[in-house]
Amino acid sequence: MKRLCVLILSLIICNLATAQTDSLLSGKRDTLDRPADIISGFTLFAKGNGAAVDTLDVGDGRVKIVLRDDNTWYLIKNVEAMADEDLYTRNWREHLVNPYLGTPLDSIPYRVTIPLVDSVSRFVCPHKGRVFSKFGVRHGRKHTGCDVPYPNGTPVYCAFDGRVRLAERHQGYGLAIVVRHENGLETLYGHLSRMDVEPGQWVHAGDLLGLGGSTGRSSGPHLHFETRYCGHAFDPEWIVDFEHGVLRKNVFVLKRSYLSPYSRYVPDSVDDEEELYMTEEQIKAEEERIAKERAAMQYHTIRSGDTLSGIAHKYGTSVSKICSLNSGLKPTTVLSIGRKIRVK
Repeated sequence: MKRLCVLILSLIICNLATAQTDSLLSGKRDTLDRPADIISGFTLFAKGNGAAVDTLDVGDGRVKIVLRDDNTWYLIKNVEAMADEDLYTRNWREHLVNPYLGTPLDSIPYRVTIPLVDSVSRFVCPHKGRVFSKFGVRHGRKHTGCDVPYPNGTPVYCAFDGRVRLAERHQGYGLAIVVRHENGLETLYGHLSRMDVEPGQWVHAGDLLGLGGSTGRSSGPHLHFETRYCGHAFDPEWIVDFEHGVLRKNVFVLKRSYLSPYSRYVPDSVDDEEELYMTEEQIKAEEERIAKERAAMQYHTIRSGDTLSGIAHKYGTSVSKICSLNSGLKPTTVLSIGRKIRVK
């Protein structure tokens, strides 16, 4: 009888250990918000109110498991370890929008695979809405982000987990915040009316960065949002569907050709698989095509007495074509002297 009791007790202990292990391995998704829906599968001996009692390393110094007193758990990022990584020390300037000045474009690989979300990282749209001013060249000047309108004082949220690198007033941007993320990207939030973070602060996706406004060079309250890689801006719409407030994909293949103000997001431009396996020769050919198109572009500076019909006749084109090349330009638009418009 004694041997039977010992055997039964051994089986119970074995089952408890197996259940707890299966629980840790079966967690579906985790976020830095410590979601309540991530629990272990075994709750027979659960007790306590969910207070954290211990942390365990998982073989990756950047992530830890936090155990609760009710046998549940969640994952957190070890920011102390991450702070010493090269990503958060090299080119870290708290007063420069672009600390990568001098980094040539041709030093960047033809293609860079960038994970955007994973089991411990998520995305929150900074502000959901329709983009009214897109990335590219606007009025003859580079527009290195997307503009999404909102009422003054609208909350602006951090897109991904990361660390605040810059939070101050900058000419043009007004009150601006730059966050550097673990995947090598930086995001910029401009024209704010209030900032609620400071340089060096760690932030999670969805954290409040500040309130929207119209500071800097702005015609009205809106969020100016940028995505940058090694200091080079690319169209945020490659990764974010602002109208629906979601990511277009979990892993983004950044082609070097995207790091040009003349390269805009093209909906459903290529199949995902084709994009992943595109050869360097194909990407190089695409860069050369963009360079030729850029070289062929022509601009006209408005002078006194100019009309769209007269400009179209001068350059052998049409008014409708000129309007299509210039965002917001219509046949009835009053032309401002000194404004540059694209004619070809």
